[in-house]
Amino acid sequence: MIKPDGLLSHDPNFADSSCGGSASTGDSGDAAEQPPRDACGVFGVWSPGEDVAKLAYYGLYSLQHRGQESAGIAVSDGSRIVVYKDMGLVAQVFNESVLNTLHGHIAVGHCRYSTSGSSVWENAQPTFRATPSASLALGHNGNLINTLELASLLNGHAGALAGRATSDTDVLTALFAASGHSVSADGGLDGTGHPGVEAAALDVLPLARGAFSLVFMDEQTLYAARDPHGFRPLVLGRLDTGWVVASETAALDIVGARFVREIEPGELVCIDGRGVRSRTFAAPKPSGCLFEYVYLARPDTTISGRGVHATRVAVGRRLAAEHPADADMVIPVPESGTPAAIGFAEASGIPFGQGLVKNSYVGRTFIQPSQTIRERGIKLKLNPLRDAIAGRRLVVVDDTIVRGTTQRALVAMLREAGASEVHVRVAAPPVSWPCFYGIDFATRAELIAGHLSPEEICASIGADSLGYVSLAGLIEATTLPEGRLCRACFDGQYPVPVGEDGRGNTCWTAWASDPDRGQRGQASSASFQASVPFP
Repeated sequence: MIKPDGLLSHDPNFADSSCGGSASTGDSGDAAEQPPRDACGVFGVWSPGEDVAKLAYYGLYSLQHRGQESAGIAVSDGSRIVVYKDMGLVAQVFNESVLNTLHGHIAVGHCRYSTSGSSVWENAQPTFRATPSASLALGHNGNLINTLELASLLNGHAGALAGRATSDTDVLTALFAASGHSVSADGGLDGTGHPGVEAAALDVLPLARGAFSLVFMDEQTLYAARDPHGFRPLVLGRLDTGWVVASETAALDIVGARFVREIEPGELVCIDGRGVRSRTFAAPKPSGCLFEYVYLARPDTTISGRGVHATRVAVGRRLAAEHPADADMVIPVPESGTPAAIGFAEASGIPFGQGLVKNSYVGRTFIQPSQTIRERGIKLKLNPLRDAIAGRRLVVVDDTIVRGTTQRALVAMLREAGASEVHVRVAAPPVSWPCFYGIDFATRAELIAGHLSPEEICASIGADSLGYVSLAGLIEATTLPEGRLCRACFDGQYPVPVGEDGRGNTCWTAWASDPDRGQRGQASSASFQASVPFP
């Protein structure tokens, strides 16, 4: 797809058919093997006198790893909200001329990877809704598991889900707007008796089940909210002239904000000219995502007081103790396998080395590979250093094994390059269960650990040996109590029970796409300036 500015965006055929399902892409390499991807990255800033659009841009740039399908920024100057969003990476969507048109003192930014709703412009965020006297822009990281139930509450609100949007976020935004028809300066009741955004959020948020870390705003106030389990991270930072909320502490560092604290599970934070105030909408039941430590978060991020890099190094040490190997060199699968490989080498005494070179510029491509290239596609991303590995016994440390396709190709490539032995070590337990809280894993049938034992997986990928860190070892490395972590993708124990309607997005997408469910609008522009009431 050629965008109006001539930049390449994503393959138009890349549209997920279900929440957490695999997608057909033009990605180099095996289309069946994609790394786990998080739903989104969110960023918000309230800072009079600052160029908040550019702060949001740099914040999103630092969170790009959390979502690469679309990006958007909403700004408010105190009287209206303007939203600009498009498909593509942050640097593709925004340039200097675009950012210079986004004026205000509040901004909400979002970069998306879809786990609910198709990968289309209408589902890009921030979402927008307006009432007769005010507006709302919202960004969401996570995945709701009761979207159909929430959508049913919108019956009677004409046009609430107009357009082709099919995401849980769109439903949530529509509920906020339906509950808070107009907004007062203090977020409470306005002169007509209608609740404002703050009151609407306190009404709606307890109804949502699943994972949500939200950053949203009206014309005057920046809001942040986190689900009662705190599945996805969300932090608060301080600027000299204002406040920042973001998915990860690394984003605070990039924009020069000082870390203050995490947004607590079940907490709604409101930021305006009076400062920061906190409301509790649900009792906290902390169950932070364990997979954030394994793969999703940047290594320079801190979660619950523990640095992600330090956790991954500790996992590598534990992995060496649990699954030692007689080898000549420890090499990582870059970049996410590097910290654990460092820890493995330190604990085992086996020298650490670089055996694979990663091409940092490989992403989705619009040049469909021939079958020959597809079969060799991993070399577009990783290529062996033959002189370093020829004739050596290798320990290869990777972050996870999802379907096994990449590891199978990797082992074969290393043997072809001359490795005498290949011992695979994995810095996570077997991923045996899908995630319904905001990570795009395969279905259980597609997860290799869902139907094969470690011994069978070892044979399948062609390694000389295979070892996974234990679940207890991974938890120990985080320094958090087991009861404060969601481990569902490893042990199948879901903190929020997931019914059949919540185990996929197929039924929701089908419902949302039904032409008889209500009026439907059509978007006509890749950019969107919203300053009028939602119809």
